[in-house]
Amino acid sequence: MIFAMKTPADTLPNDLDALKEIILKMGNQLAQQEAQISQQATLITTLRHQLEILKRARFGRASEQLDKQIHQLELQLEELETEVAALASTQPEPAVTPKKPRRRINLPEHLPRDERRLESACHCPDCQSELTHIGDDVSEILDVVPLSFRVIRVVRPKFSCSACSKLVQAPAPQRVIPKGLASANLLTQVMIDKYLDHQPLYRQAERMEREGVDVERSTLADWVGQCSALLTPLADAIGRHVKAANHVYADDTTAPTLSPGNKRTQVGRYWTYVRDGRPWAEAAPPAVWLQYSEDRKSIHPESHLKGFSGTLQADAYAGYNSAYQNGIQHIACWAHVRRKFYDITQNTPSPLADEAIATIQSLYVIEKAIRGKPPDQREAIRQQQAKPIIERFKLWLQSTLHTLSKGSPLSKAISYALKQWEALTAYLHNGKAGIDNNPAERSLRPIALGRKNYLFAGSVAGGQRAAVLYTILGTAKLNDVNPKVYLSTVLKRIGEHPINRIDELLPWNIDLTPKSGEAI
Repeated sequence: MIFAMKTPADTLPNDLDALKEIILKMGNQLAQQEAQISQQATLITTLRHQLEILKRARFGRASEQLDKQIHQLELQLEELETEVAALASTQPEPAVTPKKPRRRINLPEHLPRDERRLESACHCPDCQSELTHIGDDVSEILDVVPLSFRVIRVVRPKFSCSACSKLVQAPAPQRVIPKGLASANLLTQVMIDKYLDHQPLYRQAERMEREGVDVERSTLADWVGQCSALLTPLADAIGRHVKAANHVYADDTTAPTLSPGNKRTQVGRYWTYVRDGRPWAEAAPPAVWLQYSEDRKSIHPESHLKGFSGTLQADAYAGYNSAYQNGIQHIACWAHVRRKFYDITQNTPSPLADEAIATIQSLYVIEKAIRGKPPDQREAIRQQQAKPIIERFKLWLQSTLHTLSKGSPLSKAISYALKQWEALTAYLHNGKAGIDNNPAERSLRPIALGRKNYLFAGSVAGGQRAAVLYTILGTAKLNDVNPKVYLSTVLKRIGEHPINRIDELLPWNIDLTPKSGEAI
């Protein structure tokens, strides 16, 4: 017997209404599947975007892995260049040396010159006649004097009066640290190495040991701690100067800190507040004020900004909201908006993201043209040139957002901009404000570099000490004052300086000329 196989069509009912019901049900199922596929595709795109950002953060320029690759390539290049130089030195010198264009190094005028005059014979080697001096050929060679230590012996002769037996002796010179062994110059070197050149104290101790000077790391730490305590009033004075401004830039960065007893590190924070009116020709000098906290709670910026009234330029971090409720106006950062779109272009081609970046870049062109102009002129030019661009950009963002899948990277970037639109456009009405808070971000770069070497701060107190030094050294650099000379001068004077006249030691007030009676 032959059995006939049933086809799918054989299982369908003959009733027309039943067929319609099946078709509708299948259509609904297909629509649900398509919606699910679309959601999954959006999620995949989002996850890939996040992964690429994390990879760049983990394996980016600052990462250890890429640093090793760069270091290896630099070593290979160094070896090749050295080998070429060594081979060239063994070759006979050509009759005419070909000229190679090279970058000319101009040696700084302030460097001391050690002249070595090479005298020649006084008489002509051919006819023995007396020679006449017609000029000099002068060339310069850059040299280095290795780091060296010395001991200052302070000798105070004692005299006795033969008539009344009175003892007469010059007073002992002041020391930065009472009864301490370190001079102001050595203390300055230790802190410059640690907070500007990012050399931990244990490495400094090792270097000193190679020079035959046995100073333990704990001693160096004690020096840094005592100097920080001396310098704290000066850092506080810088903070008062920053908060006296009408406009301040703000930002924060992580500060991994050892948590004794917990066998782990806690994530502390460095908060930076920058006063920099140079873009609008403010007469007051620029300054940077850093503070440290054990966490990122909003009570910290609220406490730091107590007494400040004006505009605060910062990112979209909600921790500043309590400060905004206290009468401080928020001005947002266009650089953060641009970065959202830029991250998208690094993952995959995106004409829409490119268009957004180009529009934001046109705003920066306007800013470059008005740098250094008075606030009223800056505001007027922004109203005339930047405002129409921004108004068109908002319409473009809104219309583009409706065409995108919810949750996609591009829709998130657009939503980020639209949510803080009022704060983003506030700079149009304030000639003292900037287009971004890059001055604050720049002030945190030394900390980011230091994290590579320190890995973490030793304690909460260590973070607070670092904030004091970063404040003082960063403010000196902003004012084009040599941080090393400035810090050494301050340490020599601050111990005997009246606390109510601490402003005299600020970088823009201090006279760096050595004075008699200063500490050694």
